[in-house]
Amino acid sequence: MDDTNTCALPHLPNSARSEVRLNVLKVSNNPSIDTAAKLAVVAVAMFAFVFVVMVPLYNVLCDVLGINGKTSGVAYTAVSASVDESRIVTIQFVTTNNAGMPWEFGPSQSVMKVHPGAVNDTVFLARNPLARDMVAQAIPSISPARAAEYFHKTECFCFNQQPLKGNSSVQMPLQFIIDQDLPRNIRTITLSYTIFDVTDMASSSIAAR
Repeated sequence: MDDTNTCALPHLPNSARSEVRLNVLKVSNNPSIDTAAKLAVVAVAMFAFVFVVMVPLYNVLCDVLGINGKTSGVAYTAVSASVDESRIVTIQFVTTNNAGMPWEFGPSQSVMKVHPGAVNDTVFLARNPLARDMVAQAIPSISPARAAEYFHKTECFCFNQQPLKGNSSVQMPLQFIIDQDLPRNIRTITLSYTIFDVTDMASSSIAAR
């Protein structure tokens, strides 16, 4: 008895095989629908590439280049520690407004010289130039990134959303400690804040309660 697989496809000429491949790739007999469906598949593939490949790559680059270090979003509980007066660390403050955020926002002082272990206080200034009330959220980051774990915020306006009435100004406090374990080759730390308009988000959250 012949044991040849009876389900095998018959031999097809090359032209017929090409036509079979095209039919397999074809989603619809309507050229417009077929093209739109293929474009949608390509768009999904590109979207997946961004999140699966580009985001991890971006995080690696940030770590290697020492940028975009994330700080803790909760207050640090200070512990008793001596101040290392033999070391001075320069702290630079930088602020950025997210697109569409009209507030005037910046540090009261752009540079501080501090000792590891010491408690330091400063304030940031914000002004809402519009007539309507608004709510803001500041997102911090540290550079170099590896310094983030040694930058402890005991009080920060970034822990909570900041409401501000129209045509009003506010001083927002920041209290921080530089850990004594900060590597000695790190002599300058840049703390950056990007401020976002979250008024609509805050309003929606209140309405949903």
